[in-house]
Amino acid sequence: MDGDPLDQAGGLLDVRTVVAGIRAEAKDGFLIEEVPWDRFPKGVRVREAMEWLRSGDAADDAAFGRLMSLCADDMRAAVAPTVPFLIRVSTGREAGRRAGALAVTAEVARMRHQGVCTRADMLRFRGDDEWSFEVTGYLQNWSVQAARDAIASDADLLLPLLDDPDPAVRIATAYVLAAATDRAQDILTAFHARLLAEHDPAARAGLVLAIAQLARAHCDSRTVVWMRACWSDPARPPEVRVSAAVGWMCLTDLPIPDELRAMLDNLATGETAQLTAPLPWMRAVENANGSGLTRCLRTMMHSHTPDAEDHDDPWA
Repeated sequence: MDGDPLDQAGGLLDVRTVVAGIRAEAKDGFLIEEVPWDRFPKGVRVREAMEWLRSGDAADDAAFGRLMSLCADDMRAAVAPTVPFLIRVSTGREAGRRAGALAVTAEVARMRHQGVCTRADMLRFRGDDEWSFEVTGYLQNWSVQAARDAIASDADLLLPLLDDPDPAVRIATAYVLAAATDRAQDILTAFHARLLAEHDPAARAGLVLAIAQLARAHCDSRTVVWMRACWSDPARPPEVRVSAAVGWMCLTDLPIPDELRAMLDNLATGETAQLTAPLPWMRAVENANGSGLTRCLRTMMHSHTPDAEDHDDPWA
């Protein structure tokens, strides 16, 4: 609307206000007609996808695919109001629907820059001091915040999914909850409790990254201490120590200790990279130059050549 976007803050075109105003009864009853989808770019397409999900027919994959494609095309404004409904889909019985709904929810709650893997940016959520616009011109900060606020609001529905029988659902749930704007201590406590009980190596690694990302968003200094204790503990599984090393490097700008470098030389193997490859944090940063873990370590350990192929680099 020609002018300063902040003139619309709290108004009809502020998706944060729209999502916060969805009635609890509408969320629980999947009353998508109560949401003004057409106020936001591609809203008609989003509403159609939600109709497919409500019908419960075989169009789930098409619905999730459409919503994910809008996020991939950097158009999240109309997708953000789906989050309260998708969270309720994720509590259903079908594992495929749960995983799909969680994947879309997590994607709406993250900006494009999440694909970078520097220490300064990999696990960072942008604040209002750094504006980012979607391809439509809509303020992306608002879209992402609306989704993150909705996750925090419905955290009690998501927390039980950390104990889901399907490891993929547990990983996806941790990725979603790591984006919450509130309830950080409750969620961190749940992450740590699940880590003690988790037997799946990839899920363990994902929980460590989720702890790091949530702690970074909420400036939890205790987690920095925990991460160092974790990566330096030889009793911990290799994937946990390597993920904790990545988390520690993202949570602090301190020089990388020789002890950490030596640990990664021993444990950040091709097998570890393959094990962590399915994690959404790693999928977001992988490219033709290497797996997500390979890129992270190459970039973080050798910041002077952030993403170049260097055949003398042991992480290349």
